[in-house]
Amino acid sequence: MIRFNATLKKFASQGEKTGWTYIDIPESKAQQLKPGNKKTFRVKGKLDKFSFKQVALLPMGNGSFILAVNGAMRKQIGKRMGATVNVQMEIDTRELKPPAEFITCLNDEPDALAFFNQLTKGHQNYFTKLIGSAKTPETKAKRIAQAINGLSRKQDFGQILRALKSDRKNLFEV
Repeated sequence: MIRFNATLKKFASQGEKTGWTYIDIPESKAQQLKPGNKKTFRVKGKLDKFSFKQVALLPMGNGSFILAVNGAMRKQIGKRMGATVNVQMEIDTRELKPPAEFITCLNDEPDALAFFNQLTKGHQNYFTKLIGSAKTPETKAKRIAQAINGLSRKQDFGQILRALKSDRKNLFEV
């Protein structure tokens, strides 16, 4: 377990990371967690008193990493860019298991299953988290259908989200 204080930062312009809020994980801290590693890996821990798990540390070059702090995390800690947070983290070795209903549907759609299996573990986890976080059976079913539909068309998570956003926009432009 490592502990340190970090400042919440935000990318002004950084490709796909533009607008992300994050904290820096210096090389020295990353090496304490996973010596010699320069690739993405998952951690669990706390930002102030907010507990998190299965969050990816993303490499930024020269051995340093970032931890993206999403909206839900920011809401729980009640802080914005420029604020200092107390960080505690360690490697999280647990694997996320996709919901059984999602696996059943994937097994019924061989093209979607084949494409899903080609995705990196991190990208598979995006689907697992989105579907698993549904609060109602209806929402879960809708998300599974959207995922299967997109995966059948060989769309990754980001492409599916952009297509859904575009479809929603088109619905309201009538």
